[in-house]
Amino acid sequence: MSSALAERIHYCLICEAKNDPEAVLCSECSAPMALIQEAVQQDREPCIVSVIGDTNVGKTVYLGFLLDMLSKRAGDFEAIPKGAYSVNLQQAVISYLSRRGFPPKTPSEVDLWNWAYYQVVQRRGGTNWFDLVMPDMAGEALAAEVDNPKSFQVIHNLLAKSEGCIVLIDAAVASTGSPQPDFFGLKLMSYVDDMFAVKRGDKIDVPVAVVLCKADYCPESFDNPAKFAQTNLNRTWNICEARFQNVQFFAASVVGSLAYGTDEDGNIVSVPLHCAPRGILEPFQWILSRL
Repeated sequence: MSSALAERIHYCLICEAKNDPEAVLCSECSAPMALIQEAVQQDREPCIVSVIGDTNVGKTVYLGFLLDMLSKRAGDFEAIPKGAYSVNLQQAVISYLSRRGFPPKTPSEVDLWNWAYYQVVQRRGGTNWFDLVMPDMAGEALAAEVDNPKSFQVIHNLLAKSEGCIVLIDAAVASTGSPQPDFFGLKLMSYVDDMFAVKRGDKIDVPVAVVLCKADYCPESFDNPAKFAQTNLNRTWNICEARFQNVQFFAASVVGSLAYGTDEDGNIVSVPLHCAPRGILEPFQWILSRL
């Protein structure tokens, strides 16, 4: 074990604040202290891949399914959770959907977020193992951070340390003509641009996968995700083309068929009848190939 990593055992992996030896969560940003403990045990710096997007875009479901597919060796991946807490998110997502329901929204309070620390390798592509840290952050917290940088310091620090980003955008809403997903995508990409600021004439080379979520509502997005984005998310498309060297567009969906019912208060709610994940693994695979 390197002495540099060993000396950091009481320092948060995300914000680098020093904590008490018995601390479970960082006193500054509420990130699990288990993250740095796992990094010390592995004797190598972990790789952070951030999954970001607007509220209700489906971040929790996407990340839960991605982790579950990795743990089931989809795409010839080998994935090992480091710590039982890393399984909580995928367990919750799969459990809710198996009962024909969607998981509740992720709370804005950072100490209630689910974090996952996985060791991942794709056997078919090589033997390099990656230590991946992927938190399920709240869309409301991300929106607040985008509008007022450093208001959620944990998000700011997390993105600053990220080796790659998976940006989720609601294709279903965009296909109806609503400008909301495009404007949020523009703001989000502008925030990421500022985070990895380079000379104005240069492009950012951090790999960014833009994922069109809920693509089952607009199947044409699967045929040509980039064309769909250029047509329905033109503002986001333009900033990606102008500022990002390493960007790719994908389409993804989880639900195979959807019904509608009412809850105990009489509100109309969507009911996932069965799951048919499509396009979940490809963005992550593309990100990993460029790290």
